[in-house]
Amino acid sequence: MFKYADALLFPVEVNYPDPQFGRIMLEHYGGKDSEFSAATQYMNHRANMPNHFVRELLGLIAAEEHSHMEMIAEAVNRLGGPPLCYVNSEGIPWNLTYVDQSLDPAAMLQADAEAEIRAKMLYDTHLTMTSDPGLKKMIRFLGDREDVHKHLFEKSQAMILQGADPGSFSTLIREYRMSFPV
Repeated sequence: MFKYADALLFPVEVNYPDPQFGRIMLEHYGGKDSEFSAATQYMNHRANMPNHFVRELLGLIAAEEHSHMEMIAEAVNRLGGPPLCYVNSEGIPWNLTYVDQSLDPAAMLQADAEAEIRAKMLYDTHLTMTSDPGLKKMIRFLGDREDVHKHLFEKSQAMILQGADPGSFSTLIREYRMSFPV
């Protein structure tokens, strides 16, 4: 499922070290609303999703969340932040309670959309905490991607609740692939 590419999804530019902000950015690496939490949740939901196209969408987004983790890791390192591990900015270890364990398809997608909303809010908060123009670009990019994911999860959920024809879900994959900026 995964294919490693030796390139970041979006450039990470850090104009000056800021170890304190590097520590804050750990929230996106190993905090409750982190990229790791999202990737783990989406992979679990993928394994339990009966609709083939929604299962594929969850896998694509989970893989993208891993690429976001790489960007965060690079930013934390360039900022001179602490060593990377699965902790939040206060050093509290990541735990499995951060991952939704729903089994109902509509409930899974609701939890996934809510995870994207929380992640976007966290990015928006952190956007105001730095004056580094390169970091601001990266944080905006990541926040925009959270919006795309939320939209696709909400659309998937609506289609499931409306009893859409299983084949019509293929449009979700096309929409996801078309969502990347040129």
